[in-house]
Amino acid sequence: MAGDLGTAHTGTGTAAVTAADHRSFMGTFPTGVAVITSLGGDGRPHGLTCTSLASVSLCPPTLLVCLGERSGTLEALRGHGAFAVNLLHAGGQDTAELFASPDGRRFLLTPWRPAPRSGAPWLTTAAFATADCEVSEIVPAGDHAVVFGRVQALDWRPDTPLLYGLRGFSAWPGPASQRGAS
Repeated sequence: MAGDLGTAHTGTGTAAVTAADHRSFMGTFPTGVAVITSLGGDGRPHGLTCTSLASVSLCPPTLLVCLGERSGTLEALRGHGAFAVNLLHAGGQDTAELFASPDGRRFLLTPWRPAPRSGAPWLTTAAFATADCEVSEIVPAGDHAVVFGRVQALDWRPDTPLLYGLRGFSAWPGPASQRGAS
């Protein structure tokens, strides 16, 4: 099993941690896969694959996503003031890869419908859970921005989440129907 983690890294000692070191370190942490979507000023949809997503607060319901400062999706949600979070199911790997690519046809190749409040794209076949969010704050963080979103509407169904880690995709182990409610 140790071979699955790639090359061992014993530390940087007194040397500065490089971007490559940090990326490799974070790549060892498996996480769910989401597609973040919004609308541009011209009404055109924008979106990207994102694994930097976390719950912030239950009251009021708030989550955060981290997006690259040069992202067209970040620019769109700044202007629109809202975004959608689409959590992908285990069969959504093709969609994750499409939204991680520069392919400008992503919304032509992926079925979607407008979210009920913001109109941001909810992916209807690749996502098993979606959240419609209003931007509450954007905080610069290096080459990224931390976007806080107040959750305005939710939609989900039981399914097996898509995971990403160790530079690959995987499904949550075991079917969703075998897990108990928490």
